Amino acid sequence: MKSKTNQITTIYLLIASILAVFLYKTTSFYLKQEHYLIFNLLKDFFLILITGAAFKYVLSKNETKNKTIFEKLENTNNEIKESNEKYDIVAKATSDTIWDWKIQEDKLTWSKGIKSVFGYDNDQVGESSSWWFGNIHPEDSIKMSIKLYSFIEQKTEKWQDEYRFKCADNTYKYVLDRGFLLKDENGKAIRMIGALQDITKQKEEELRLKLLETVILQTKESIVITEATFNKKQFPKIIYINPAFTNITGYKSEEIINKSLGVLRGPNTELSVIKRIIQIIQNKEEGLLEIKCYKKDKTEFWLRFTMIPIYNSENELSHWVSIQRDVTDEKNQEKEKEQLIKELTQNNKDLKQFSYITSHNLRAPMSNLTGLLNLIEDITIEDFELNEIINGFNKSTHLLNETIEDLTKIMIIKDNTSIEKENVSIKEVFENVFSQLTNQVEKARPILKLNFEDVSVINTNKAYLESILLNLLTNSLKYKSDDRILKITISAHQIGNTIKLIFKDNGIGIDLNKNKDKIFGLYQRFHDYPDSKGLGLYLVKSQVEAMKGTISIESQVNKGTTLTLIFKNK
Repeated sequence: MKSKTNQITTIYLLIASILAVFLYKTTSFYLKQEHYLIFNLLKDFFLILITGAAFKYVLSKNETKNKTIFEKLENTNNEIKESNEKYDIVAKATSDTIWDWKIQEDKLTWSKGIKSVFGYDNDQVGESSSWWFGNIHPEDSIKMSIKLYSFIEQKTEKWQDEYRFKCADNTYKYVLDRGFLLKDENGKAIRMIGALQDITKQKEEELRLKLLETVILQTKESIVITEATFNKKQFPKIIYINPAFTNITGYKSEEIINKSLGVLRGPNTELSVIKRIIQIIQNKEEGLLEIKCYKKDKTEFWLRFTMIPIYNSENELSHWVSIQRDVTDEKNQEKEKEQLIKELTQNNKDLKQFSYITSHNLRAPMSNLTGLLNLIEDITIEDFELNEIINGFNKSTHLLNETIEDLTKIMIIKDNTSIEKENVSIKEVFENVFSQLTNQVEKARPILKLNFEDVSVINTNKAYLESILLNLLTNSLKYKSDDRILKITISAHQIGNTIKLIFKDNGIGIDLNKNKDKIFGLYQRFHDYPDSKGLGLYLVKSQVEAMKGTISIESQVNKGTTLTLIFKNK
């Protein structure tokens, strides 16, 4: 502005000086002394008019030029303002974070997206490229930097890359970064403008789809995708199969795509299942079906499959997905199992019948033998050997009779599906049990400790409870230790709706490491005692379970045994 003023002033002085000199020369040559004053006045007036006109002309030219420049500046400002408005609108519309990097000055500016997308406040954002590169994930930083500077050196205009950018909360987002390079008249890169687009959701979706693809490709179950509707009155057209479908049926992708699953039908394919499939498709509902199908080599197999309708965003049926599995082996095993169950059921009936017949047929001879032996007891036999034989025969007969009675009890327990229960006094039951074992108790002289303070009455089957306690007490007396006085502790406790009955002794115990799996088995003997039959614990467990109870055992050799019985007190 100052140079313009000096220029105008210089022009004005130059014109005025030239006119002054010209007029002076003219007047001094032509005019006489007496006319000089009047002409000098006119000359000055004329000089003022001429220089004023010249000055006006110069100012008008300068004003016109300034007006043109002002209009251009105003237009430029309007364009810049409009460009900035468009820039802000684009940034908002795309949700991109715009950045502007002056390369030579290493000055970087960011749009408002750095706050809205990544959470950074203005005072947290650096003004150089080092802040930008410093917030790129360490695994991506070197690769991205090499690609970016390689791009700048090559001086191509457009660049893009994907990497992870740190947010203000120290999490990372996947971004797609695209930039445009600006160059000077010499082709030197001076400025770069770009945009960060948050593609985290797209990346997560890509990873999810990749995972699903891996599952679909690796699963052993066949997956088939078909069109939504019937194809020329046939099943919907297949558009995708996974490798498992080929493994199951033998059909390759190129052999089955654009065809229907009707190719799996054969002579023994049930028509009722085909009708059900058609009904599912027409009703657009899910279904689980089994059908007999045929492979490419015409091998027959059973196929279990689901039909799942897939709907698009407009809630219109777009596809069907079918997950299929070859269940031929399962079907064969089911048949074998059914056959085995039939055979076992029949064998069980036969065994029961045999047991009933045996026990019934043995009872009469056993009664006769017992009666004859009772008669022989009244006869004096002097022959010592004969007497020993008769005593042994008598003992064996009694043991056999007890075994038959125990087996009869077991059969009765197994046959009875419902057990009658009643309120039973535990004290009364123990009195009955002890009265039956008076001789054994007097002989062993055990220390008995009974604790029934918590529970006096239990709702159970009285006969079963007496039999259980009789067997347990008999075992304690039979398998006592010769090295110490026998101690037997029996207690009952109420826990909610259950009764816990604990029977504990300090007898010779059982080696559970060897016998744990067979402790409650039939005819299992754990001690070399001549009168041990191996029926007691099996009978106890059968009676406990018949009353919907449970039994468990803890035992150590030469330390004793603890049995815990739990019953529902209802």
